[in-house]
Amino acid sequence: MALTVHVWSDVACPWCFVGKRRLETAVERFGEAVDVEWHSFELDPSRGSKNDLGYAERLAKKYGFPLSRAQGMLVQMTQTGQKDGIVFDFGKAVPASTFDAHRLIQLAGDRSLQNQLEERLFKAYFSEGVDLGDHAQLTRVAVEAGLDADEVAAVLASDQYADEVAADKAAARELGVSGVPFFVIGRYGVSGAQPTEYLLQVLDRANAEYVPEPEASLAEGAQCGLDGC
Repeated sequence: MALTVHVWSDVACPWCFVGKRRLETAVERFGEAVDVEWHSFELDPSRGSKNDLGYAERLAKKYGFPLSRAQGMLVQMTQTGQKDGIVFDFGKAVPASTFDAHRLIQLAGDRSLQNQLEERLFKAYFSEGVDLGDHAQLTRVAVEAGLDADEVAAVLASDQYADEVAADKAAARELGVSGVPFFVIGRYGVSGAQPTEYLLQVLDRANAEYVPEPEASLAEGAQCGLDGC
């Protein structure tokens, strides 16, 4: 039976995208079967697309520091992404609620397409400037990831999977998760986008022990928190 890695993430979180890449590299180097299950975590449930501020301006306003500092942070984030094969174009990112995207991720879980959809949503948000709050654009992205258009439309026209999203958020609270990405690997909890080498060490340790229940956080790395990113 394959080791399962549980990941709490938000597709509007740049460190989650980096964490996904590093986990994928660690799993590849690990060399054994690993199942990855994605869980919903909304960094900012109130986020909407009607915002004229750019990404750097929103970041500066959120944390109350100079625009130049925010711009510098985005330059550093862009450089970090490049090292992991990610193209960040923060100038295109559209602030939008990710709630419906999370509902589709739950659907994708039922169709064994979670990883494909996560990847497509990250790219859509951070590289292509897709408004994930717009159902037409969100549907296009989901279909490109392999989901059925009619199923996607049915989910978006209803409240289907809302309870599953809420359950994931409740589970995160029980685990004490305050920022993402957050990985549960066997009995270990790993907070933040840790280096690939560290994730590989945890995979090896968890595989040797194979105790599936989370126990404690080993370390904290760069992440997006409830106050923003």
